[in-house]
Amino acid sequence: MTSELVEYMESGVSLLIGSRDATLRPASARGFGVEVDAKNCAATVFLPAAGADITLSNLQSNGQLALTFSRMFDHRSLQVKGRILSISETNERQQRLQDRYFTLFSEGLVFIGHREQLLRRVRYRPSYALSFSIESMFDQTPGPGAGQPRSESR
Repeated sequence: MTSELVEYMESGVSLLIGSRDATLRPASARGFGVEVDAKNCAATVFLPAAGADITLSNLQSNGQLALTFSRMFDHRSLQVKGRILSISETNERQQRLQDRYFTLFSEGLVFIGHREQLLRRVRYRPSYALSFSIESMFDQTPGPGAGQPRSESR
C-alpha cells in the first residue's frame, strides 16, 4: 500500500461501512474516520453507535466488512473488503482521529455547497473502533476501471 493511498484513505473522504446478514440482506452505516496500518494490511474504522445496530450486529455475526472511500469533489473511490479483528469502544486517541476526520470531511462538504450550520447537528460519539484485516481492494472511481482489483491488496 503506497503512502499516497494511505493519505487518501485517512483524509476527509466519505466513508461507508457495508455489511450483510445471514440472508445476504445488506446494511450500511457512515464511518467517521479511519486509521490504516499499511504494514499489516489492516485498518480501523470508527462507527458511531447511534443508528448502527444492524451494521454492528452483522459484523459481530459474520465478521465480513466492506468499506467504501469516496472523495466528494472528484468521486475518486476505493472499496476494501476484509474481516473484523476486533470491535471496541473508541479511546481518547481514536476520538482525536475522529475529530480530525470530521474537520476534513466537513471542509469537503462545504466546498461542494453544503451549509456549515447543518454540520453542527452531526454526532459521531459515542462510537466503536472496528479493526479489520484488508483482504482485497477495488477501484470504484466511475469510469472504465471501476470494479477492477487493485494490486495493493494481499
